[in-house]
Amino acid sequence: MFKKVLIANRGEIALRIHRACQEMGILTVAVHSTADATAMHVRLADESVCIGPAPARDSYLNMAAILSAASITGAEAIHPGYGFLSENANFAEMVEAHGLAFIGPTAEHIRIMGDKIAAKNAMRALGVPLVPGSEGALNTVEEARAVAEIVKYPVLIKAAAGGGGRGMKVAQTADELEDAWRMARTEAKAAFGDDAVYLEKYLDKPRHIELQIMADMYGNVVHFGERDCSLQRRHQKLVEEAGSPALTAADRDALGAQVTKGLAGLGYRNAGTLEFLWQDGQFAFIEMNTRLQVEHPVTEMVCGVDLVKEQLRVAAGEPLGYTQADVHLSGHAIECRITAEDPVTFTPSPGRVTQFHAPGGLGVRVDSALYAGYSVPPHYDSLVAKLIAHGTTRAEAIARMRRSLKEMVVEGIKTTLPLHIRIMDDPEFQSGDYNIHWLERFVSRA
Repeated sequence: MFKKVLIANRGEIALRIHRACQEMGILTVAVHSTADATAMHVRLADESVCIGPAPARDSYLNMAAILSAASITGAEAIHPGYGFLSENANFAEMVEAHGLAFIGPTAEHIRIMGDKIAAKNAMRALGVPLVPGSEGALNTVEEARAVAEIVKYPVLIKAAAGGGGRGMKVAQTADELEDAWRMARTEAKAAFGDDAVYLEKYLDKPRHIELQIMADMYGNVVHFGERDCSLQRRHQKLVEEAGSPALTAADRDALGAQVTKGLAGLGYRNAGTLEFLWQDGQFAFIEMNTRLQVEHPVTEMVCGVDLVKEQLRVAAGEPLGYTQADVHLSGHAIECRITAEDPVTFTPSPGRVTQFHAPGGLGVRVDSALYAGYSVPPHYDSLVAKLIAHGTTRAEAIARMRRSLKEMVVEGIKTTLPLHIRIMDDPEFQSGDYNIHWLERFVSRA
């Protein structure tokens, strides 16, 4: 096992990784920007290194600075967390070229799955069901029209290198296709430096279902059940559940068996999440995230496995040590992403936290790097806390989450706590009858 790990991230995920390392007897190195000098993970880590000024491009995306920090501190491995460099194949290659372990998949698999077209082609070869659409990039609007005529309108134009809803446009009719194609390309170029786009059938009422997997270096792959991430605003997840209120155990088992067999054949290693749209009882693959997910705690709560520790063990060359038959899911878990934003307008609200109180009690978990006196910087993602509640049933998990949201205190900045209370109180959410369009309509009613 590693003796020292550098954490190439910030905020709650950096603290989450630090805690797992500490429990395993692994020393940690925190890298940070000047804006994060007083961050909690910096204060708790065994060592810390400032790697640049506040802008992420000059610090958390500065590969040379991170590798230098690993070298001077004697770290043996780098954990990228999520976001920033976590799905950067070039960074993974550089880490291993410097004799360090990258705590994640191989650069090859990051590169394949990072290109949405290549990922779909790989899944198609494995027999995984896909959303009907183009098999490659669309170089002209005429090519887009030809595919759209086959799959029928409405259709979705998506960036091949995309994520987070950027480079994604809907065309309801043939008259809207050219504008959607041009806007998607322009947005993709600006966001990712790559204007390649492809086309998919636009589903009107799907759920967003994802499957958490873990694979070692010896061909062993297991899944830890599904998460329902359908509650989204502008393609950004706000609430996640494990498992999905819409799926049966048979649905889960069938999908899991197909996916794990396919990934074993690919030689995939470490953590990964496969994302699907589910509608009318059918799954359709949309993308794979080759990293730890923001919402991984709900999976940990129902399966009792520390996914970060598993990442560390796999990266150190250890086998999983268990099979699919050993994975047991228990109860239901819900996660609310608390952001430093106005709960109605969603305007960012950075600033100094004057009071902070985390809720507690049976089945309640808070992943946050907040503390009273901490100043939330304006330079990064607005996520400041993840509140997770687990219950023996979904109804109990919702009741526990409602109580915890009302108990949680964050003063000095605006947060989305009131919005999450409204969601938990809503009868439609409580019934489990929702899809990826539900939250947009719910928010508009405020």
